[in-house]
Amino acid sequence: MMYPLVLDLAADSVPVAVTCRVLGFSKQAFYKWRKDPVTPRDFDNAYLINAARDIHADDPAFGYRFIADELTGQGHVASENRVARLCSQERIWSVHAKKRGLNRKAGPPVHDDHVKKVFTAPAPNLVWLTDITEHATAEGKLYLCAIKDVYSNRIVGYSIDSRMKAQLAVSALRNAIAQRTPAAGLIVHSDRGSQFRSKKYIRVLKAHALRGSMGRVGACGDNAAMESFFALLQKNVLDRQRWTSRHELRLAIVAWIETSYHRRRRQRRLGKLTPIEFEMIQPAAHAA
Repeated sequence: MMYPLVLDLAADSVPVAVTCRVLGFSKQAFYKWRKDPVTPRDFDNAYLINAARDIHADDPAFGYRFIADELTGQGHVASENRVARLCSQERIWSVHAKKRGLNRKAGPPVHDDHVKKVFTAPAPNLVWLTDITEHATAEGKLYLCAIKDVYSNRIVGYSIDSRMKAQLAVSALRNAIAQRTPAAGLIVHSDRGSQFRSKKYIRVLKAHALRGSMGRVGACGDNAAMESFFALLQKNVLDRQRWTSRHELRLAIVAWIETSYHRRRRQRRLGKLTPIEFEMIQPAAHAA
């Protein structure tokens, strides 16, 4: 970084030998740099840094390990240690990382709060709530992103994965859209998690003309209806036993959502109907 300064001072008639001696390196090193200012290694590092920045911007939850995996998937050749060094040098860290001396706060909202704690809707596919929960297994954590329609409390889309990346939220949203084909203007409300602020997630919202909505930082009540579903899941599935594998827990979650929660669990807010029954009966009642 000091070599360009030697050139600047030389233009002002300061001898190269004097500048090199003051800055603490040899003339030979300076002239070697001047002959080839950017080494192939420097060029490769710059290229990797740009690619890493793009990956991290697309999903702020990515730390250097995930970034290294993505770089390999894109055809770049770089060891995990090299990626770790470059990410540390450029301060490219996961939003979940806890670095000493850093003042880390929740990211800014990319959407206004269009729900305002009103967790009801007069018809299906007007307001969806979404959030992410996690649970440990003997193999490691398993993450669930679920989307609930406040009209019937039905889980209209979900995604389960071993990593809490933006793709987890994107897959759940795409699943819900494929299942329900909502009209433009539907509100999708979440917290300020990085997965819901990622470029990938926002692109899906815009592609289908859906309206994003976000609550305040640390305000659980702003998404209380979604938290109540996760509390039921915790009580009826997650805490019932020790889970030896992610696959075993994944099957249990899907079975409980699709059978017990949707088709057997009656809810007082729905007139003691299940979510499936409520959606089947209510349209006929409106028509009558």
